[in-house]
Amino acid sequence: MTSSRVMMGTLVPLESIHATSCSLPNIPLFEGDNVIGRNDLKITDKRVSRKHISLKASANDGIEVIVKNTNSSKREKRHSEERESSVSKRNKQILEDEALARDLQQAEDDSILEGSFEKKEALHNFRVSEEKISDTFRLMRVQGLPSWSNSNSVTIRDVIQGDVLVAILSNYMVDIDWLLSACPNLKKIPHVLVAHGESGASFDHLPVSHFKNKLGNWVFHKPPLPISYGTHHSKAMFLIYPTGIRIIVHTANLIHVDWNNKTQGLWMQDFPWKDASALTGNNRSPFENDLVDYLATLKIPELRVSLPSIGNVSINAAFFRKFDYSRAKVRLIASVPGYHNGSSLTKWGHMKLRSILESCKFSKEFSKSPLIYQFSSLGSLDEKWMNEFGSSLSAGKTDDGFPLGNGKPLVIFPTVEDVRCSLEGYAAGGAIPSPQKNVEKDFLRKYWARWKADHVGRCRAMPHIKTYTRYNGQDIAWFLLTSANLSKAAWGALQKNNTQLMIRSYELGVLFLPSMLLHESSFSCTSTSVVPTVSKSSSHVENPKAKLVSLCWNRERESNSSSEIVRLPIPYQLPPPTYTSEDIPWSWDRRYTKKDVYGQTWPNHV
Repeated sequence: MTSSRVMMGTLVPLESIHATSCSLPNIPLFEGDNVIGRNDLKITDKRVSRKHISLKASANDGIEVIVKNTNSSKREKRHSEERESSVSKRNKQILEDEALARDLQQAEDDSILEGSFEKKEALHNFRVSEEKISDTFRLMRVQGLPSWSNSNSVTIRDVIQGDVLVAILSNYMVDIDWLLSACPNLKKIPHVLVAHGESGASFDHLPVSHFKNKLGNWVFHKPPLPISYGTHHSKAMFLIYPTGIRIIVHTANLIHVDWNNKTQGLWMQDFPWKDASALTGNNRSPFENDLVDYLATLKIPELRVSLPSIGNVSINAAFFRKFDYSRAKVRLIASVPGYHNGSSLTKWGHMKLRSILESCKFSKEFSKSPLIYQFSSLGSLDEKWMNEFGSSLSAGKTDDGFPLGNGKPLVIFPTVEDVRCSLEGYAAGGAIPSPQKNVEKDFLRKYWARWKADHVGRCRAMPHIKTYTRYNGQDIAWFLLTSANLSKAAWGALQKNNTQLMIRSYELGVLFLPSMLLHESSFSCTSTSVVPTVSKSSSHVENPKAKLVSLCWNRERESNSSSEIVRLPIPYQLPPPTYTSEDIPWSWDRRYTKKDVYGQTWPNHV
């Protein structure tokens, strides 16, 4: 009976070196023999046997540990004095770290409550109905933030749901074990294809040796990279349902830290199958053409599947023409590797964005209005390319036909102090991979602006989101949510007297334009109640208009506006505060000796 034995200590499960697990119980250790296994952990993982670990505890000799498996046993002896000392030291450090993190978060919360209460209320009031969900994007949920800052945020389980028949997941980094634990519904999907950008033998062998037995229906594919130093960086999901397709474009890698600790954005829209008459016509929307052209470049292996009510089909790029995208709320802006010229010059990268903006008209208030470039990694740039890129983002005309004119760009980028005091401390800097030689160029100094996200409670959740926009106050001319960082590899660089665009990487983004929001669509692949679809163009409103605004836009103006107001949860302050003389942009290859919120320096050599 354990009640008569002397308790020597407790095994405490950890989710990380800084956090105990709430899902697993603490396990008491008694003097003498202790056997711990699957029943004690209350999990069904067959890798853990019923008698997985044997521990012999003694007040004099410490603890002897034996980990049992089919091949060998591993023994480790540690004296109780050393164990108690190390555990005590670690627990003390954890308590200090957590206290500091709480103080920093409380200070941020107090600042919002006392000085910017209306900004907090703006996020509280940001509610998106199901029929309007594709008009805007949403921020992803961040662990460790107060509940108000996660208002209307999303998790991966929120978007991958329902009766999915085929899933195509496009990303750069993919952690399959995390993905399956975060979204168990993926295990039920009959066909899953993962287009990834991972490299090296460590990943290449995994689909075969590690996952084949339990994921025999999964296909892994790395799209071709014809130009050196390119990556497959696009982040999207294509989920096929019996009733249609769900398209999701977002900014997070398929790894734990991206979906839990960082500021990220996600857009999605559902589209129905085309009816028989539409399948044979040539009336194809720009969204459809852009999507099919992009998917064709990925060279994904063709899947033969049987779909209810459809029959046997081949899942390839052309298959995606079977859906009705006529009510798409965004335009796709993609980049694919290659040397693009002729008719392809304006098909990809920043030239695609330029060509779309050139065809749009905007309110006069956006004439020469400023631009924002916000991202998480900075390439090796020069002023010539910055002017080239700025010309593309400044394209467009006013309502009376005059060019908008070049806007002054500001580059929102975390400072060293932002990273040091973040939710992850210096560890967050590993996902802001910009070297010193790229960041500390003199000409960039005039562009730097602070990451200030107090109105959404994300000052300490470092940005992995990538956005580009043109604005005037809290009014937005257009807004781009994308995977593309600020680099020539992602956006392309003009060559041969501006007749050719060279791009190294795959990227994908969605462009929000006021004119696109006039198409209403309430179709859902997962909802049982379908709200009737209404086209604004057939309503009684003369010259209907939509207006894009930030969350901090003055609500009192809404009653005086004849336009439909669409709020975007832009996670940074507009206008953003520029760097002071003390601010230093983060470089991940510099050494920082001032300790972060976890008492660490950078780099942290483990």
